[in-house]
Amino acid sequence: MKSFRITVLGAGFGALACVRELRQRDPGVDITLVSPRAELHYLPSIIWIPSGLRTREQLVVPLAPFFERMRVRHVAAEVTTLSGDGRTVRTTAGDVGNDALVIATGGRFIKKLPGIEHAITPCEGIAAAEQIRDRLRALQGGTIAVGFAANPQEQQAVRGGPMFEFLFGIDTQLRREGRRDRFRLVFFNPSREPGNRLGAKAVQGLLARMARRGIDTHLGHKLVRFEADRVVTEGGEIPADLILFMPGMTGNAWFDQTALPRSPGGMVRADAQCRIEGWQHAYVVGDAGSFPGPDWMPKQAHMAELHARAAAQNLLDGLAGQPQTAGFEAELACIIDSIDGGTLVLRTPRRNLVLPTSRVFHWAKRAFERRYLRQYR
Repeated sequence: MKSFRITVLGAGFGALACVRELRQRDPGVDITLVSPRAELHYLPSIIWIPSGLRTREQLVVPLAPFFERMRVRHVAAEVTTLSGDGRTVRTTAGDVGNDALVIATGGRFIKKLPGIEHAITPCEGIAAAEQIRDRLRALQGGTIAVGFAANPQEQQAVRGGPMFEFLFGIDTQLRREGRRDRFRLVFFNPSREPGNRLGAKAVQGLLARMARRGIDTHLGHKLVRFEADRVVTEGGEIPADLILFMPGMTGNAWFDQTALPRSPGGMVRADAQCRIEGWQHAYVVGDAGSFPGPDWMPKQAHMAELHARAAAQNLLDGLAGQPQTAGFEAELACIIDSIDGGTLVLRTPRRNLVLPTSRVFHWAKRAFERRYLRQYR
């Protein structure tokens, strides 16, 4: 019986979930994973780096033991392009052939706004969170401006949740350090309803939470540029000593060197079974893809794992010549943490639940981190 060769691109939530799902469903398939490093960087917890609650060492997990258990061959390389409808992956370490392909390389932040080099983009990784930590330690006072924006061509290509967490976490941290009265915190966003993918009730709750904490807002004004000491919008300027900004997301730069079908926002276009449109035995999961569904469908780890489950089943069914019918339901699930508490937000096509801020949810987020990482350590 033929052992099919499957190539997974990436080493984040979607890629690793796909490996788990494939191995669980078929112990015999040959799996190769291509990523620059055999490491998982657990980015949901970088919100705790500025306060010292987490360190780099706690959030970088070596994947060699996991790959050995899953019988995965790791190729340490960057992807450069694809050929033959994905049957050959060209990398900086040579070509990798396959019978089926999964793209799970995440997204890329759009850094075109003039002066964006003056802002820190937190979700670029652990180093960005460490930079925030160090800048906060050095500041004796001043204004901290925190904001995010979407991809104008694909509004759901945004990751706003962590920015609320950095905002509330910094507020809590400064209060605990007895320094909050020396700082002005300002939240800015081009929309008058920032975070509306969470649902109207969640947006109202977040804005009310900012008001209670003495956080100013600058909403509904298009961003013009950043300068070293200010955020400039069409509605005015925000003087700032530290700027944290999360731009909208688009596809990876290497996509441009391929014939992959692209969405208006630059992601890989997929159907409801996570199949890449027009390509055989090729799938996409997580932030790299553009999927059919509601306009509030999130770009988050939980959604990537739901994609991975469907993609793995359809991939194996497709290779076996069986109908590919596994799908996924859009589901937003997150805890917006503030170190001293958290707000649980759930959204599906049938319901939208927002639970009041509670210390319990902060500890639930930490418990999830511990349980999640245990499977890779």
